[in-house]
Order: sequence, then structure tokens, then C-alpha cells
Amino acid sequence: MEAKKTTFTVVDDEGKEIVCDVLFTFDSDETNKSYIVYTDNTKDEAGNTKVYASIYDPKVSNPKLEEITTDKEWKIIENILSTLQEEVKNQSEQ
Repeated sequence: MEAKKTTFTVVDDEGKEIVCDVLFTFDSDETNKSYIVYTDNTKDEAGNTKVYASIYDPKVSNPKLEEITTDKEWKIIENILSTLQEEVKNQSEQ
């Protein structure tokens, strides 16, 4: 059984609609904020899927994505991504 993907649409600076897949969301006790990690499924120069993160309010039906501006917040997100990547790697090796 395949899990249902959650998507949302953003409009870029040129007015083009871009569909993004939500990878995961989480709340940080450290910052008292909610974060969304997502991708537009584009690739970087090395062929890796580009991943983005933003602050959002999960209590709002159509939340506005807010830019992450502190190194502390980026470090929290990077640590979670690293942990998840390690878990996926370990599962694929089993």
C-alpha cells in the first residue's frame, strides 16, 4: 500500500505555479515554532533532489511559508534530515 502524498502549490516570482511534495513537518520545543520540509522534485547539479524548509502555522488552513533566518533553526533542521537519512540508509541495508 502506498502512502498518500501531501502536496501544496506555491507561486514563484514569475507567477508560475509549482507543486511541492511535503516530506515531513515537525514542531520544535527549542524554538516553539512549526516547520515544514518539502521538495519541488527538481535536482541540483549533482543530481540530488532539492529540499526546502520553512516556518509555518499548522493551525491556519492556508498557511504562509516564512523564511528561516537563524543558524540555530537551520542546525535543528539539518540534524533532523541527517537522522532521517541515516534511518533510511540503515533500513535499506537490512
